[in-house]
Amino acid sequence: MQQAYNGIPAADLNGAEWLKSSLSNPDGNCVELSRLPGGEFALRNSRHPHGPALIYTPAELAAFVKGAKQGDFDHLIEAATID
Repeated sequence: MQQAYNGIPAADLNGAEWLKSSLSNPDGNCVELSRLPGGEFALRNSRHPHGPALIYTPAELAAFVKGAKQGDFDHLIEAATID
């Protein structure tokens, strides 16, 4: 597999096993996550499965998930649903 980098076409991540939350939109509008062989994580938009993927280290993803669990981003979601 070619070295993963931010913006790599998700289709170029051979062997990636994409996962999405069980809480995802039934229309498939969600983000999907895959652990890569080198230990990094790839994130893609499910509406554009061949589009670009963002690559994160385990520490970066852990910090994001911890922040999400603590509610650090709740105000962004609330603002988006008020419109």
